[in-house]
Amino acid sequence: MSVKPFLDDNFLLENKTAEILYHEYAAPQPIIDYHNHLPPAEVANDRRFDNVSQAWLYGDHYKWRAMRALGIDERYITGDASDEEKFLRWAEAVPSTLRNPLFHWTHLELQRYFGIDAILNSHSAQSIYQQTNEFLATKKGSARGLLRMMNVEVICTTDDPTDDLRYHEQMQAEGVSDLKMSMAFRPDAAILIERDTYNAYIDKLRAVADSDISTFEELIEALLSRMDYFHAHGCRLSDHGLNQISAESYTVDEVEAIFKRKIAGERLSANEMEQYKSAVLYRLGVAYAERGWVQQFHLGALRNNNDRMLRELGPDTGFDSIGDFEQAVPLSRLLNRLDNENKLAKTILYNLNPRDNEVIATMIGNYNDGSIRGKMQFGSGWWFLDQKDGMEKQINALSNMGVLSCFIGMLTDSRSFLSFPRHEYFRRILCNLIGRDVHNGELPNDTKWLGQVVADISYYNAKNYFDF
Repeated sequence: MSVKPFLDDNFLLENKTAEILYHEYAAPQPIIDYHNHLPPAEVANDRRFDNVSQAWLYGDHYKWRAMRALGIDERYITGDASDEEKFLRWAEAVPSTLRNPLFHWTHLELQRYFGIDAILNSHSAQSIYQQTNEFLATKKGSARGLLRMMNVEVICTTDDPTDDLRYHEQMQAEGVSDLKMSMAFRPDAAILIERDTYNAYIDKLRAVADSDISTFEELIEALLSRMDYFHAHGCRLSDHGLNQISAESYTVDEVEAIFKRKIAGERLSANEMEQYKSAVLYRLGVAYAERGWVQQFHLGALRNNNDRMLRELGPDTGFDSIGDFEQAVPLSRLLNRLDNENKLAKTILYNLNPRDNEVIATMIGNYNDGSIRGKMQFGSGWWFLDQKDGMEKQINALSNMGVLSCFIGMLTDSRSFLSFPRHEYFRRILCNLIGRDVHNGELPNDTKWLGQVVADISYYNAKNYFDF
C-alpha cells in the first residue's frame, strides 16, 4: 500500500468523490469570513509587514501555547527577542506539533501564500524566513493582497460599541469593489458587570454616546444609539463572547438598583450580576431583531486561568481553556422569551465544549419557524474545536440532529491575515465526510447534487443569510 504524500492536492480527501466535491465545487468558491478579529486599521491602510513574524506570530496564542509547552522562554514568544529570533524558535517548535492542527495550518499557509513546500524546522528556518520576507515586500504581500490571494470577498471585524468606525468609513469612501469590510457589534464590556473594568468602560461609553448614563435605562439607550451608528455604517451582525447565557428572572426596579449600586462601587451578589446580564441580553436581543441583525453567541470559554500571566501579559495571550458551564436551560429561556414576543433575530450559536454539541444541535431546531432558511445556526467548530476532529464532530452532530444543507460554514475567528487557508481546511474535511458516505453507500453517487450542497455550505448559504 503506497503512502500518500504530505499535503498534496488531495490532502484530507480519501476517495474520488471527495476529490471531485472539493476541487470542482468547494475550492472555487469565494470566502465570506463573517467573524474575525483582524484590525480594521490594517485592512483600511493596507498594512505592509516588515517580516513574517509580524504577519504570522504576533497575537497568535495558538502558537504561543505550543511554544510554552515545549519549554521555550517567554522572551521568544511575547518578549523582547527580535522578530527573527522569534521566528527561528517557532520553526524549531513546529516538528513537535505533529497531530496538532498547527502542523497542518503552518504548512498550508506556507504553501498557499508563499509557494513553499518544505517542512518548517530548525534546518529550513533561515531560508524560509528570507523567502517569506521577500514575498511580503511585494505588492501581493500587503494586508489586502494576502486577503485577495485567498479569494476573500467579505470580512467582518469585531468592534466595540465605543469604536468610531473611522477605518470602516475610510475603506467605504475608497470604494473598494472586490473586498468588503463590514463589522460586528460586540457589547460584552457593557454586559460583564463582574469585571473590575466595568465602571471605567461605562465612563468611556458616556463620552461616546454623549449621555450621563446614570440609570439602567440610559445605559440601554446609549447602547441602542451606538447600535444605530453601527447600522448606519452597514453593520448587520452582533457578537457575544460569554461563558454562558444569562436568563434569570428580574424586575425593572431590581435591575435599576443593581446598576446604580455597581456605579457607586458597591459589591454585587452573583445572582444580582446574573439578573443584570439577563436584562441587557434581552433588551439587546429585541433590538437586534428590530433592526434585522444576526446575533452571534460564542459560549463556553473559561478565560484567563493563569492569574500570574494575566498580570504580566494581559488577556488573550493563551491562558484560556474549555469551560464546563450549564448551557441548555438559560439558552432556552432567553431564546424562548424572544421567540414568544416575535423578537428572535437570526441566531448563530458557537459551542466550545464538545460535550454540548448535541445540546446546541437540538436547541436550534426549537426556534426555526419556517420564516427564514436556516434561521437558527449551529456555528462551526470554534477555537479549540476548529481542528479536524472538532469540525467532524460539529458537522456530524448538525447532520444527525439538524439540517446540514442549511449550514453557513466556516470562519477564521483569527487575528492573522495568514489564517484564511482554514477555510480550505474546513472545506476539505466537509467534502471528505460526504465523499466517505458516498463510498460507503450511505449517499447516492450524484456529484452534481452533492456539489451544490458543498458550494452552498462553502459560500452561498452565508451570502444569502447575511445578505452580503
